[in-house]
Amino acid sequence: MAVTLADVAARARVSAATVSRVLSGNYPVAESTRTRVLRAVDELEYVVNGPASALAAATSDLVGVLVNDIADPFFGIIAGAVQAEMVTPAGESGRGGEKLAVICNTGGSPERELNYLTLLQRQRAAAVVLTGGAVEHPDHAAAVATKASRLAASGTRVVLCGRPPIDDAITLAFDNRGGARRLTEHLLTLGHRRIGYVAGPAERTTTRHRLEGHRAALTAAGVEQGAKRLTVHGLYDRASGYDATLELLRRDRSLTAIVAANDTIALGVCAALRDQGLRIPEDVSVAGFDDLPFSADAVPALTTMRLPLHEAGARAGRLALAREPQPPGGVAMVRAELMARASTAPPHG
Repeated sequence: MAVTLADVAARARVSAATVSRVLSGNYPVAESTRTRVLRAVDELEYVVNGPASALAAATSDLVGVLVNDIADPFFGIIAGAVQAEMVTPAGESGRGGEKLAVICNTGGSPERELNYLTLLQRQRAAAVVLTGGAVEHPDHAAAVATKASRLAASGTRVVLCGRPPIDDAITLAFDNRGGARRLTEHLLTLGHRRIGYVAGPAERTTTRHRLEGHRAALTAAGVEQGAKRLTVHGLYDRASGYDATLELLRRDRSLTAIVAANDTIALGVCAALRDQGLRIPEDVSVAGFDDLPFSADAVPALTTMRLPLHEAGARAGRLALAREPQPPGGVAMVRAELMARASTAPPHG
């Protein structure tokens, strides 16, 4: 038997009118009430039916793009590239027409990510693109997988960009482990042995994978001893890079290199080193990850691992609209490329 609006209202302990307000999004509703209604919708797998629904009639043109923080250039580049693929190029036809890309900023909140996925299912989105490291928690992973299955079952194509693969989704996986390993190997080749590491939030898959790559390189070189003591976690922002660098220097003033989990962190690392009277790279080499637009213009230019973010976002958009064949097994690896610049060089002498 089909689930009705009344069923959702009873489960959420609200009126049917309140459920309608939450689902339409046209009326103010208390956040606690909204959360309760969306949870009931999810639990009951309620879906709008009937051609009379204006919502259902418009959903084929909607593509949701979930990002952690649209203000972060990493996510802005990917989202912009996905959105550009929603427009059919002039002179081309038969590709399903133009789509409306809606950017959903999760703020890194697992609850908000799940709520957006529920809303996009309600809107019968043509496709959903998720980017940004997933939260390292089995309950959240299971919840996302369940929602992806429901979206796929209702005809919504799900694409992951830079996230671990799950069933019922196409995945463009970033080579975070391999890239981080090659970056640290570059420093080891230069003769560095006292290498600090500024990691991102410990609960993120991207953080774990990049840290694993870094430590794998140290282990292979036989210099992994003390690696945990020379690792500091923080946010993926400049302030965390600054504070973490001061902590690393407090732990070991003899460091000759610092690897940052992304380029924004690396900017903070460089600022802290300069404020401590240390030269880059004469005293301490610095390396980042991602090759964001400002990296080549930093002073000195930042050594980093380049992820082709625009290309990955564009491909995710084409996969979302079935304008490109799925990769074998539904998973494709996006490789990182070393960009060796002026921020790394000594201590060889």
